[in-house]
Amino acid sequence: MEPNPMKEVEPSLQAGERLDDLLTHNLQIIQSSEVFSFSLDAVLLARFAGVPPKGRILDLCTGNGVIPMLLTTRTDATIDGVEIQPRLADMARRSVALNGLTDKINIVEGDLREWKPNGELYDAITVNPPYLPLQSGDYKENHHQAMARHEIGCKLEDVIAACARSVRIGGRVAMVHRPSRMVDIIDLMRRYRLEPKRIRFVHPRKEAEANMILIEGTRDGKPEVRLLPPLIVYEEDGEYTPELLAVFYGQAAELPDFKRQNGRAPLTRTTNEREEGSK
Repeated sequence: MEPNPMKEVEPSLQAGERLDDLLTHNLQIIQSSEVFSFSLDAVLLARFAGVPPKGRILDLCTGNGVIPMLLTTRTDATIDGVEIQPRLADMARRSVALNGLTDKINIVEGDLREWKPNGELYDAITVNPPYLPLQSGDYKENHHQAMARHEIGCKLEDVIAACARSVRIGGRVAMVHRPSRMVDIIDLMRRYRLEPKRIRFVHPRKEAEANMILIEGTRDGKPEVRLLPPLIVYEEDGEYTPELLAVFYGQAAELPDFKRQNGRAPLTRTTNEREEGSK
């Protein structure tokens, strides 16, 4: 979907806020280093998640609304974004209005632990939740940053439970998190009948261990999970890899899914060359 090139309102910035470019479809977003600024994990989730061409999408822990806005470049579905912090919800609403997307995105100030769909269940859900359990150590950020990073307003089980009661049978739930929580995520998803179907690890460099996991499950899906090729962020020279550049700078609307051919994973060039040599 092409966002309306005519902005609905002029940007109204509060103290400490700035207007940043999302680098795709002329989208802009209100941010604040004092309150919240999105990072790479949100962009990757918006490009990884499976979304319907139409229908209803829910984004939990929406922050300043970056994921719903990026999703409008991939789908004509209507999107609800739920955010517990009033200041962030207000920033998200103003960004949505600024980009002429109020007919597509609805920002709701609310607690996902109490969230229930208004009407039909959602076709797809995305969520970029707080990563750090409270017992993981002391945090020194301000309240807004602490809420975004630590499980203060919700725990991992709260997040997955909210997804499970909000998505229709066959609908998708996509999450970005830390690999150290992978076992907990898979265990909780299965407990709440969200069968993991796709997993992709994100590595800062090819020789480094993963520091992000992208995982997507299907409500009441059959057991079968696909481990997609790793996504590498930086080349050896410190520049972004071509795949990362393509999604981060809007050249690609989504991360490739590496679909299987005839039920089998595609052969690599090296494997093909070996087979040719053996004939």
